[in-house]
Amino acid sequence: MFSNNQIFAAPLAGITDKPFRRVIRMFSPDCQLVTEMISCHSLVESHKNCPRNFDKYADESPIGAQIFGAVPELMADAARILADAGADWIDINMGCPVPKVATRANAGAYLMRDHKLAGKIMDAVVRAVDIPVSIKTRLGWDDKHTDWRDLINIAADCGVQFAALHGRTRTQGYLGKSMLPDVHDAPIPMVANGDIKTVLDAEKAENLGFSGIMIGRALLGRPWALAELESGAVVPDNVGETVLKHLEYTIEYYGERAAIPMFRKHAAWYSAGMPNSSEFRTRVNQITKAAALRDEICKFWGCELNK
Repeated sequence: MFSNNQIFAAPLAGITDKPFRRVIRMFSPDCQLVTEMISCHSLVESHKNCPRNFDKYADESPIGAQIFGAVPELMADAARILADAGADWIDINMGCPVPKVATRANAGAYLMRDHKLAGKIMDAVVRAVDIPVSIKTRLGWDDKHTDWRDLINIAADCGVQFAALHGRTRTQGYLGKSMLPDVHDAPIPMVANGDIKTVLDAEKAENLGFSGIMIGRALLGRPWALAELESGAVVPDNVGETVLKHLEYTIEYYGERAAIPMFRKHAAWYSAGMPNSSEFRTRVNQITKAAALRDEICKFWGCELNK
């Protein structure tokens, strides 16, 4: 079974921001974190409306910072910025399937179609920094083009240290079952991603030759999911206290006005499957003030609010 330094929290756009990573760290202080993907353009140009452009990572180690883009020189510049900010390694997104990234920006999963450009980007980033570089990719663009091995071989030639592989194609998105291949002959260590939720899933990945596992959507509303795989830790006694802590971290990071609507999805995920959760979500979606949201969380989970 994998140890905690082989278990990763996946980069999830709009989810694994600094507040959520702080909550994951409450349960898994030594796991490997990866930031949500960061645009090389936004980072290099220091866009002020994107707080993650200014994150510092010294207090989050071990953590990799993920970047996406289609211009090798900008990707290299972005990697340098993130290395200077304290990232332990740089991860290049080569698997994001959403149209604004994969088709309109020629980044993310598009790089599975253009191996020449992918190689230029990997080479530029590896040369730009003194810390390890990894990539995160998928099986291929579609069922007719499952050429992930070719991309991994190029990555190895460029000096990429390891790769995370999601067991779906770009056209699948997140539909259907993740089908991880055998990677025993891969030239670099491989990390399994996609539908990994249990110890049995982890064991299957290990038997296929993977050197680690990456947990993504299983973290939604369950930031202790990594701890469950690491040590069999159970759900905290009072989930509401974790929800309140997450809310406070989010307000501290974004400010109340932006944080409240942003946090609604987390409240919904935390409450999923619980009695009266539908009514709870309906009430939460009408709240615009932090005090009202704190009260609603405390009522739902039966926790006490520290005034």
